[in-house]
Amino acid sequence: MVKIKVKTLLREAEAICSMKSLLAIREYRTEDGSRIDLAIFSGEKKLVAVEMENSFKWIRQRVLYNAVKAHRAGFHELWIVYPFKMPQLGWVVQFIEEELKMELSILQPEEFLEKIKEVITL
Repeated sequence: MVKIKVKTLLREAEAICSMKSLLAIREYRTEDGSRIDLAIFSGEKKLVAVEMENSFKWIRQRVLYNAVKAHRAGFHELWIVYPFKMPQLGWVVQFIEEELKMELSILQPEEFLEKIKEVITL
Protein backbone atom coordinates (compact mmCIF):
# COMPACT_ATOMS: atom_id res chain seq x y z
CA MET A 1 0.00 0.00 0.00
CA VAL A 2 1.21 3.50 -0.85
CA LYS A 3 1.55 5.87 2.10
CA ILE A 4 2.58 9.47 2.44
CA LYS A 5 5.22 10.34 5.02
CA VAL A 6 3.09 13.24 6.20
CA LYS A 7 5.22 14.49 9.09
CA THR A 8 8.39 14.40 6.99
CA LEU A 9 6.78 16.27 4.09
CA LEU A 10 5.32 18.89 6.39
CA ARG A 11 8.63 19.40 8.19
CA GLU A 12 10.46 19.86 4.88
CA ALA A 13 7.78 22.25 3.60
CA GLU A 14 8.06 24.33 6.76
CA ALA A 15 11.85 24.51 6.36
CA ILE A 16 11.58 25.66 2.73
CA CYS A 17 9.01 28.29 3.66
CA SER A 18 11.15 29.51 6.55
CA MET A 19 14.14 30.00 4.24
CA LYS A 20 11.93 32.16 2.00
CA SER A 21 10.54 34.23 4.92
CA LEU A 22 7.11 32.67 4.60
CA LEU A 23 5.02 31.34 7.44
CA ALA A 24 3.87 27.72 7.23
CA ILE A 25 1.40 26.64 9.90
CA ARG A 26 0.64 22.97 10.45
CA GLU A 27 -2.84 22.03 11.62
CA TYR A 28 -4.08 25.55 10.86
CA ARG A 29 -7.41 26.19 12.59
CA THR A 30 -9.91 28.25 10.65
CA GLU A 31 -12.38 30.65 12.22
CA ASP A 32 -15.15 28.06 11.93
CA GLY A 33 -13.04 25.44 13.73
CA SER A 34 -12.07 23.26 10.77
CA ARG A 35 -8.44 22.24 10.27
CA ILE A 36 -6.14 22.62 7.26
CA ASP A 37 -3.07 20.36 7.23
CA LEU A 38 -0.68 23.14 6.17
CA ALA A 39 -1.38 26.81 5.52
CA ILE A 40 1.26 28.97 3.84
CA PHE A 41 1.28 32.74 4.36
CA SER A 42 3.29 35.67 3.08
CA GLY A 43 2.84 38.15 5.90
CA GLU A 44 -0.94 38.40 6.29
CA LYS A 45 -1.63 37.15 2.77
CA LYS A 46 -2.98 33.60 2.54
CA LEU A 47 -1.07 31.87 -0.26
CA VAL A 48 -1.85 28.15 -0.28
CA ALA A 49 -3.85 25.61 1.70
CA VAL A 50 -2.34 22.12 1.57
CA GLU A 51 -4.20 18.91 2.42
CA MET A 52 -2.61 15.48 2.69
CA GLU A 53 -4.86 12.61 1.60
CA ASN A 54 -3.57 9.17 2.48
CA SER A 55 -6.65 7.16 1.50
CA PHE A 56 -8.29 6.49 -1.83
CA LYS A 57 -11.74 6.02 -0.26
CA TRP A 58 -14.25 8.80 -0.83
CA ILE A 59 -11.63 10.98 -2.54
CA ARG A 60 -14.17 13.06 -4.49
CA GLN A 61 -15.95 13.98 -1.28
CA ARG A 62 -12.66 14.67 0.50
CA VAL A 63 -11.45 16.98 -2.28
CA LEU A 64 -14.75 18.86 -2.25
CA TYR A 65 -14.73 19.20 1.56
CA ASN A 66 -11.09 20.37 1.55
CA ALA A 67 -11.88 22.99 -1.09
CA VAL A 68 -14.91 24.31 0.77
CA LYS A 69 -13.07 24.66 4.07
CA ALA A 70 -10.04 26.32 2.38
CA HIS A 71 -12.36 28.70 0.52
CA ARG A 72 -14.21 29.61 3.72
CA ALA A 73 -10.85 30.28 5.37
CA GLY A 74 -9.96 32.76 2.60
CA PHE A 75 -7.50 30.75 0.49
CA HIS A 76 -7.61 30.99 -3.30
CA GLU A 77 -5.33 28.04 -3.97
CA LEU A 78 -5.55 24.44 -2.73
CA TRP A 79 -3.04 21.65 -3.14
CA ILE A 80 -4.03 18.07 -2.45
CA VAL A 81 -1.06 15.73 -1.87
CA TYR A 82 -2.27 12.30 -2.97
CA PRO A 83 -0.06 9.23 -3.54
CA PHE A 84 -2.53 7.23 -5.67
CA LYS A 85 -3.59 7.55 -9.29
CA MET A 86 -6.14 10.33 -9.34
CA PRO A 87 -9.63 9.28 -10.45
CA GLN A 88 -11.80 11.53 -12.58
CA LEU A 89 -13.32 14.12 -10.28
CA GLY A 90 -15.83 15.40 -12.85
CA TRP A 91 -18.11 18.14 -11.58
CA VAL A 92 -16.08 18.55 -8.37
CA VAL A 93 -13.20 20.23 -10.22
CA GLN A 94 -15.60 22.39 -12.20
CA PHE A 95 -17.35 23.48 -8.98
CA ILE A 96 -14.05 24.33 -7.29
CA GLU A 97 -12.74 26.33 -10.23
CA GLU A 98 -15.92 28.03 -11.40
CA GLU A 99 -18.03 28.47 -8.28
CA LEU A 100 -15.39 28.79 -5.57
CA LYS A 101 -12.94 30.55 -7.94
CA MET A 102 -10.06 28.49 -6.54
CA GLU A 103 -7.03 26.99 -8.19
CA LEU A 104 -6.76 23.25 -7.47
CA SER A 105 -3.62 21.13 -7.84
CA ILE A 106 -3.44 17.40 -7.19
CA LEU A 107 0.18 16.49 -6.47
CA GLN A 108 2.13 13.32 -5.94
CA PRO A 109 4.24 13.48 -2.76
CA GLU A 110 7.45 13.88 -4.76
CA GLU A 111 5.96 16.84 -6.68
CA PHE A 112 4.84 18.65 -3.54
CA LEU A 113 8.15 20.09 -2.32
CA GLU A 114 9.20 21.08 -5.84
CA LYS A 115 5.93 22.97 -6.27
CA ILE A 116 6.54 24.86 -3.02
CA LYS A 117 9.96 25.91 -4.28
CA GLU A 118 8.48 27.07 -7.61
CA VAL A 119 5.62 29.05 -6.13
CA ILE A 120 7.76 30.73 -3.53
CA THR A 121 10.20 32.03 -6.13
CA LEU A 122 7.42 33.85 -7.99
